[in-house]
Amino acid sequence: MKKPRHPQPKEIDVKRIIHRYTAAAYHPEKKQDRIVRETPLTMMVNGEEFATLVCSPIDLEELVIGFLASEGLIRSMEEIRGLTLDRDKGYAYVELSHPPSRTAAAHSKRIVGSCCGKSRQFYFQSDARTAKTVMSRLQVTPAQCIRLIRKLQQASEAFHQTGGVHNAALCTPDQLLISYTDIGRHNTLDRIYGHCLQHRISLSDKLITFSGRVSSEVLLKTAKIGIGILLSKSAPTDLALDLAEDLGITVCGFIRGEKMNVYTHGERIVFSQQ
Repeated sequence: MKKPRHPQPKEIDVKRIIHRYTAAAYHPEKKQDRIVRETPLTMMVNGEEFATLVCSPIDLEELVIGFLASEGLIRSMEEIRGLTLDRDKGYAYVELSHPPSRTAAAHSKRIVGSCCGKSRQFYFQSDARTAKTVMSRLQVTPAQCIRLIRKLQQASEAFHQTGGVHNAALCTPDQLLISYTDIGRHNTLDRIYGHCLQHRISLSDKLITFSGRVSSEVLLKTAKIGIGILLSKSAPTDLALDLAEDLGITVCGFIRGEKMNVYTHGERIVFSQQ
């Protein structure tokens, strides 16, 4: 397991001259500011255009692998015959071991599932195939949750410099193992998924810390990775919590200072062992 990776400034942002206005000044101050970079990445799968993501131009291999797994195109690294990145043109060329018929035809089509669970009707077809009920027995204390969110915030130099990125990290109850940064919150989770597939990481004792709002998309990606505890400093949506109840995921939000909210599956949060 490699140590948490923190993007270098030239990878994640650029410098621009801006004019800053303040109420106390009669004239704007001319200064240099750091602005997050944004780039499109088009995935070509078995010679066919599959999807274009808007992302930060870093850790693209993990992003591609995680996105393909999240969309149900692959289940393991063995299904990828080749992956080539053209960073200058913004393309990723992927060769899979199975034909293209399993790719674009089913992408982003709605499906109403027949399985139990009130929220399954909101799944896309790829979600219905890949989102799994999580049976994790991992437990954590509130103190551990608060420390992990604090570590995630402290580790993000790019956020402190630009204020324009999201962060997510794969963790044990006591430490951050690998962290990713992106302009898109969902992209950080795809990168975690890709990293786990690349390195065949066991997830039974892992959880995810996250900087942004827990939407239904974020919750579904967490379920696809197979993580049972999702911690965030921000708020969840009602649909995300419906899905979390259905899929067996513990969601804790508004983790700020010494406080936190436990929204779903609170049996994994142990209050008596702090």
